[in-house]
Amino acid sequence: MRHHIIVKFKDKNTLCELDHIKEIFSECLKIDGVSDIEYHLNCIDKDNRYDLMIVLIMDKESLPLYDKCEAHKKWKNEYTDKIEKKAIFDYE
Repeated sequence: MRHHIIVKFKDKNTLCELDHIKEIFSECLKIDGVSDIEYHLNCIDKDNRYDLMIVLIMDKESLPLYDKCEAHKKWKNEYTDKIEKKAIFDYE
């Protein structure tokens, strides 16, 4: 399964924190069933575009483990206030 986290930040300078975001999500690779993580930056600078897409490649059964993990909690604690919009999309 692919679990997409698509975000639009309130301030584009938040993208300068990409290394820190990657550091947070790298902990997810310790979760049983999470095999890879991809990061995609938007290439079109328009107001109606999102800034970053994080894709976790995982077994469908691993989603509850991700939801409860410390990395997910840290991401939400540190970045919720910096996010203007967020979309979550899962597919197999």
